[in-house]
Amino acid sequence: QVQLVESGGGLVQAGGSLRLSCAASGRTFSTSVMGWFRQAPGKEREFVAAIRWSGVSKFYSDTVKGRFTVSRDNAKNMAYLQMNSLKPEDTAVYYCVLKDERYSSGLWYQGPYDYWGQGTQVTVSS
Repeated sequence: QVQLVESGGGLVQAGGSLRLSCAASGRTFSTSVMGWFRQAPGKEREFVAAIRWSGVSKFYSDTVKGRFTVSRDNAKNMAYLQMNSLKPEDTAVYYCVLKDERYSSGLWYQGPYDYWGQGTQVTVSS
């Protein structure tokens, strides 16, 4: 099993930056894909970004492309989401996710993801 714990959320003004961290514990495997989802009040959960074990392959939603950067440090079992140029519409609970790529079909960044963190709140004020 894998446990994921997010940190780094908070309140920031529009145009500001935040860096989310995700600590993974338990099983680790070199076929893992880690990523981020978010859910705003009254809205469906949406995909934000994903990164493969190698750290080279990354994928972003159109809404965050060019503003957010996903990264990971496999030696520390960590994933990160650097969020720049934040907008009020980025306000949401952000979830760290992980899956084993070997057991998923479709494109590598697509779900479903097997493991989810508890979420961290990001609030962007205008």
